[in-house]
Amino acid sequence: MCGRTACALGADRIRRACMYRDNHGRTRQPEWRDADKYSPSYNKSPQSNSPVLVSRRHFEKDADSSERVIAAMRWGLVPAWFREADPSKMQYKTSNCRSDTMMEKLSYKGPLIKGRRCVVLADGFYEWQQHNGKKQPYFIYFPQPKQEMADGKDDDEEWKGWRLLTMAGIFDCWEPPDGGDALYTYTIITVDASKGLSDIHNRMPAILDGDEAIRKWLDFTEVSTQEALRLIHSTENIAFHPVSTIVNNSRNNTPECLVPIGLGPQTETKVSTSSKMMLDWVKNKSPKKEEDDLPRWSSQFVQITAPKRTSAGLMHQWLKKEEGDPCAKKPKTQWTDFQF
Repeated sequence: MCGRTACALGADRIRRACMYRDNHGRTRQPEWRDADKYSPSYNKSPQSNSPVLVSRRHFEKDADSSERVIAAMRWGLVPAWFREADPSKMQYKTSNCRSDTMMEKLSYKGPLIKGRRCVVLADGFYEWQQHNGKKQPYFIYFPQPKQEMADGKDDDEEWKGWRLLTMAGIFDCWEPPDGGDALYTYTIITVDASKGLSDIHNRMPAILDGDEAIRKWLDFTEVSTQEALRLIHSTENIAFHPVSTIVNNSRNNTPECLVPIGLGPQTETKVSTSSKMMLDWVKNKSPKKEEDDLPRWSSQFVQITAPKRTSAGLMHQWLKKEEGDPCAKKPKTQWTDFQF
């Protein structure tokens, strides 16, 4: 399942992180819809607004279906057929939908048939491992390619920051029965966990790895529902590390939610001097401020150069200790970055 995410980039940087090529080979940056409704957070829970990619054709009938926009949508799908005046009265949890039953349930089948497919954007998501009656949270994300730091500002050809996790979702548009503004909501599709994640949880989001998968999932006029559903499966191309239990409370919205911890006799290890310096850096570079000195590499969507993957991702580079190099880890394995 997926019940908590992190998405700390500001609206403009999310737009640049989602550069892509349309059907004519042109490099594009998706435009925002309702960017003012999006707030960056290290700890997002259902009912909050998150950035999602959708085809522009959903909003402009004459638009090229390969063109993309970013919309701020509420997490937790409210189906168009829901007739209550208050969407919060939905009796069912719809933040996730199982891939094996989504074509059997009207709440999900209806939007899918209409082509209402979206890509949910996040830095990563949190999952909890249950062991001896306790729950240990982990932060899960794409492995980050190692690339040298670069000087200068971002340009129109490259995004040089964190590679966003791209999760397959379904969205719908609910209109209040007594009139008012339409409400766009979404759900994240889940699948059986990959082998690498199965020790943490038995479910995981359906992750779209690469721009071709994203293109097919979004382009509902060119790619049928049946063909698009072939993209829904688990992936081994993930990295993760344990984090503090402060993330358990969704009101805790601080960089500490992402910081790797050590697992051992004590619940948590003391944060090293270098990690504290990193935390100060993150705080000073909040999502509302400019971040021109972020670690940099090519866009995940427009592959200008193919950086070589390494066992040490960006999280490792930020958080490595002065002695030793702790990386993202798998349970029972000391700080290892997984790229299955």
